[in-house]
Amino acid sequence: MFSPLIERAIELAAEWHDGTYRKSRWRPAVFDIPEAEPVEVLRVPVMAHVTTVALTVQRAGWDDETVAAAFLHDTIEDANRYGSGLTYEQLAAATTPGVADRVRAVTEPKKAESGRFLPWQVRKEAYVQRLADGTDEAAAISLADKLHNLWTMNQGLASGRDIFTRERHADGSPRGLSAGPSQQQWYFRAVLEAIARFRDPRLDPQRSRLHEEMTRFDALVAEWS
Repeated sequence: MFSPLIERAIELAAEWHDGTYRKSRWRPAVFDIPEAEPVEVLRVPVMAHVTTVALTVQRAGWDDETVAAAFLHDTIEDANRYGSGLTYEQLAAATTPGVADRVRAVTEPKKAESGRFLPWQVRKEAYVQRLADGTDEAAAISLADKLHNLWTMNQGLASGRDIFTRERHADGSPRGLSAGPSQQQWYFRAVLEAIARFRDPRLDPQRSRLHEEMTRFDALVAEWS
């Protein structure tokens, strides 16, 4: 029942993502906010996202290494609150090479060799190609990740929020998405197409659920625009 590997992954994910947040929230605040604090002080920790992704992967029936990788799926891709990066080698040493392989397979390239950030479209195309060349386990993590991302986007749209705004939080981090509706629609469809060749039956419910959210997104975007 107890997996030391998954416990280690949870600990590492919580440490790495400590003090980092999702771009926006759609639920109303439950807790009282001190009058001296801005409303946006109650932001959604990234740990809430990676936990949802990992639980989705676990409920779909995947093994401990895949669940652990789901908890850690953003650690190589995203810097921590101090701007530090985590390497494949560091992650493999802290967990297992299998976990690190799965994380690398769902890692989006953020920067060119020059150190400059890559354009959104270039990053996404590289991610989709990496996914198509990957494994069933990577596909499972990606599906859970994209499902949660799209579901929260839909919840935001359904609640009347403009999730595409380019305004920023007080700390300078972006409040809205990096790409508009048509680009998002392309991206989620490209992900589904990239994993169409994988035949593990555990992927089928995940694919079906993501397709449902894509249909919902199309309808909400039509109302929003």
